[in-house]
Amino acid sequence: MTTQTAKNPIDHTNTAIGRNLVSPNKRHWYLIDGTNQVLGRLSVRIADILSGKGKSSYTRHVDTGDHVVAINASKIRYTGKKLTQKVYRTFSLHPGGHKDRTLERAISEDCTFPLYEAVKGMLPKNSLGYHMLKKLNIYADAAHPHQAQKLKELK
Repeated sequence: MTTQTAKNPIDHTNTAIGRNLVSPNKRHWYLIDGTNQVLGRLSVRIADILSGKGKSSYTRHVDTGDHVVAINASKIRYTGKKLTQKVYRTFSLHPGGHKDRTLERAISEDCTFPLYEAVKGMLPKNSLGYHMLKKLNIYADAAHPHQAQKLKELK
């Protein structure tokens, strides 16, 4: 007489998680043109691609997103009174180390900064968000060094 062991109905040994579902070789490269696009709407599209929310293999604790190349950041549209009322604040943790700069001044210094900060604010605030943000490349004009990656243009 042979004895059979009862199988545990909640055995998770064969459960696949997101890490096994996507490999770094399967990541795509997307090209997004920022000409006449509103900052917030463009940032949402980029953040969704970076986090991989459009994929069936999306897992929130695993970086399943793709690479994004954003061009023409100098031609992004800003609605309302954001140019004068939107303020970026930094603090150096020293007395008197509080610095404010408006969106208008930030654009004059570096036109890619507002798009970078907007996307950064939409990603997780941990090391996973940092790795997602590393896959974002922003350029002020249409020239970029990523032609070899076979970019898929999104409209």
